[in-house]
Parts: sequence; structure tokens; C-alpha cells
Amino acid sequence: MKIVFADDTIYGYASGAPVVGGAERQQWLLARALVATGWSVTVGVHEALEAGERRTIDGVEFLGIGRGYIGIGRDHIHLVWYRFLSSEQPDWWYWRCADHLWGSAVEIAKLAGVRTIFAAAFDTDVQPRRALFRRSHWWPLYAWGLSRTDRIFVQHTGQLVELAPRWRPKAYIVPSIAGAMAAVKPHSERAQYVAWVAMLRQPKRPDVLIEIARKAPAIRFVVCGGPTPFRSPPGYDEWIVEALQAQPNIEFLGQVAHQKTLQIIADAAMLLSTSDAEGFPNTFLEAWSSGTPVISLKIDPNRIIERQELGTVPGNVERATADIMALMDSSQRRDEIAVRAQRYVVETHSDAAVTAVFESAIAGVLS
Repeated sequence: MKIVFADDTIYGYASGAPVVGGAERQQWLLARALVATGWSVTVGVHEALEAGERRTIDGVEFLGIGRGYIGIGRDHIHLVWYRFLSSEQPDWWYWRCADHLWGSAVEIAKLAGVRTIFAAAFDTDVQPRRALFRRSHWWPLYAWGLSRTDRIFVQHTGQLVELAPRWRPKAYIVPSIAGAMAAVKPHSERAQYVAWVAMLRQPKRPDVLIEIARKAPAIRFVVCGGPTPFRSPPGYDEWIVEALQAQPNIEFLGQVAHQKTLQIIADAAMLLSTSDAEGFPNTFLEAWSSGTPVISLKIDPNRIIERQELGTVPGNVERATADIMALMDSSQRRDEIAVRAQRYVVETHSDAAVTAVFESAIAGVLS
């Protein structure tokens, strides 16, 4: 079987470029995992490679397909996609994240004789009226794409429930991939700090992180994430950076390389999430892969944290502060969580586990 993706950031992750994007990282991990099971995988790259240039990384082929424009004398993005699909002749085209272009992309794929998979990343991806961050008034075109695509993959039961009933027969829960498992450092040997990892935009609620840090002055917090105006009021990111730098018990590192971020999570006593909304956060999987507990203020897809006892879901700032201090005082409890966390990741989010579910969903045999 052959599958294609089309995204420059996937190439960025594969080539080690300084890129960010949880959805794009998931596509890179999936592409690499599928190659390991015998799939042929090609990723279309618009800008990072010259048109026609090919490069293979970990068995995944990257192909320069040219930039797409809207304008006189330049190829339209739809023509670029059609040429890509027609030349590669894949069985499937995989697309992750809501976008108004998905409606027309599905029709391009059908014209080229290619079946399509839409994969939800954010919880609102399954709610067309709320899904789009740009050109939100074009949501009917996005909804058209969901109605016409061959498969819809969601990350957890909550997304499946929110999906329109008429689309559920072609929807499947396909977990995210955790990536490489890290050797677990005993918590008695770890530095006593709380890691917080995210871009500094409003939905991630770094303001809540600052509030918690002020309520727990004896706790050290290490923060990784760069400022961005995306999905935030004007000036929000600048204000957050100033507040982070002014808080004595916060070490603000800004945007750091992904490998360094993984090491910071792996060495931490725990990971803190203050987000208002997510899908299934990659940072949770990265934490559990290294035996790091997660304190998540609100997000708990499928109630995994609660059911598997992989941390706590306090619900408010006061309880979060109390949970952080209690967990910091017990390295033994954190070691117990570490064992459960790694077991859960291996069973549900390893390459082998996810590709098995993926192939069953392709075949249409999962409920």
C-alpha cells in the first residue's frame, strides 16, 4: 500500500530543522512507522525542496512538488496537488487538521482516483462550525470535505461523540504515536522542577501557569515555548514573556530544539498542562514515555490520566497547586506513576500498536 502526505513541516521534523507543530510531528512519526511495516510513503514538499527533487529519510521519500499560488501565470495549489497525486498514484492521501481547503482537496483526490483520510488533531476539528482558525466563514467547504472523505480518524472517544452521526460509520479511533521511548531516570535522582511546554498563545493559558507559580514560590518551573500572536489578543505574547521573566521561580527558556525539550521533560518531576482545549497532547505522550507524571488542569482525553493514574486532573488553580506540592514531596509516588505510564504508552501509543490500529481502520474492520 502507498500513502502520501503534503506538508513542509513534516520534512522539517525529518531533516532536523527548527520547526514546531504537534500535528506535523505526528504525521512524521506515522509516516516512519508505516514504512517500517512495509508501506510506501511519499511526502509532498512545497518550498523546502526544489520541484522534482527527491530525498529519502528513514525510508520516507520526500518530493518537491512546487509552490501553489492563486494568481495569473502561476500554478494553482489544486493543480500542484493533482499533479502530485497523479504522478505518485498512491492508494491514500492523509490530511491532518481542519482547513477550508480540505473540501476541494478531497475532490482533487477523487479526480485523481485516490482515497482520502482526514485525521482530527484538535477537539474542534470534528465540529465544522468551530473548527477553522482562518477563513472561518468557509466552514461549509470544510464540512463538505468531511462528508466526502473516505475515512475520518479521531484521537479519542470524546472526538468521536462530537462528530456528526452521519459521519461516524466511516470514523475510527486511531491513537497518536508517542515516538521513541526514553530510559526512565528514577525520580529520586531528578531535578525538582515542573516542566511546562507549549507555544505562548492564549488557549495554552500560560497566564494560569504564572498564577500557579505565584501560589507555589518554593517550586521551580522550567518553561519552554516561544511567543506567537496566533489565536491570541494583540500584545498577549509580549505580556506573557515579561511576566514569565519577572517571576523568580520560573526559568523561561523560550523556544528550544525539540530534542532539548524532550530532555527537559524526561528530567522533570512532572509536566504541567494549563490548556483550555487540546486534542491528545503530544507532550503527554512524551512525558509518559520518559516516566514523567502529568498534572493537567482540564485536559484528560478518555479520562486516561484518571483511569490509569498517570498524574492528576485538578480542575482549578488551587487544587493544581496542592497536587504539585504533594507530588513533589513523594518521589516514590512519582516512580509508581512512571511504571504505569510507560506500560500504557507501549500498549497503546507505540509504533506497533498504532500501525496495527491504523491498518485495521483502513480495512474498515474497527468499530
